[in-house]
Amino acid sequence: MRKFIFDVDGTLTESRQQITTSFEAEFLIFCCKFPTYIVTGSDHQKTIDQLGRDILTRCAGIFNCSGSDVYQQDKFGTADAPYKNIYRSDWEPPDELTKFLNDELDFSTFPNKTGNHIEYRPGGINFSILGRGEGNMEGREEYVKWDINTNERKDIAHRLKDRFPELNVQIGGQTGLDIADDDKSQIIKFFNFDDEVHFFGDMMEEGQNDYPLARAVKERFGKTYHVKNWEETRLWVNRFSTSYAN
Repeated sequence: MRKFIFDVDGTLTESRQQITTSFEAEFLIFCCKFPTYIVTGSDHQKTIDQLGRDILTRCAGIFNCSGSDVYQQDKFGTADAPYKNIYRSDWEPPDELTKFLNDELDFSTFPNKTGNHIEYRPGGINFSILGRGEGNMEGREEYVKWDINTNERKDIAHRLKDRFPELNVQIGGQTGLDIADDDKSQIIKFFNFDDEVHFFGDMMEEGQNDYPLARAVKERFGKTYHVKNWEETRLWVNRFSTSYAN
């Protein structure tokens, strides 16, 4: 069976933003035609905020926190609760990891630090020098340019891997690092070997957070689509919607 997996930030939406109204309508049609799955490093509420309940209700599965918090359609569900939580990791970060990240925050010379820098999620942490919260959107473009020029996130990732080799560290989104005991590839166990899996993501280079799942999909002889932005994903969605039937 043909099944489709989509990353969110940079793939279905602008980073941290809501899906556009026009694409939402087209993607809803797609979700009604094909078994569709969402995988994202964000928590469940943020995914609702970005994609809306209409889309998530029509998805066969929702893998939040890189697969550490999993939701699935519930045939006995209600309008208010159309899907159910079937798995949630109980991993907790060690104190020394939190201290290490706070030291990295103090060490960084990026001038515009706002909001929450360490976000705890099921199965992991998202760490951002810029921070998340009110007012940080104004500094996002500034940090993206800073990171390109300084390779700050790559350098922090290398130091984290040296200090905590048992953890998975991936560059995620435009400003963050995903730190966890597992990565997006863990969701592959929810698919059968005879499924024809198609995975869309914008961060598929080695060291980025879509790479582990892209590699796992290829090992199963599935197909991956390294998109530049949500507009490119939209082109693929419309192409599949018009060219294929269940």
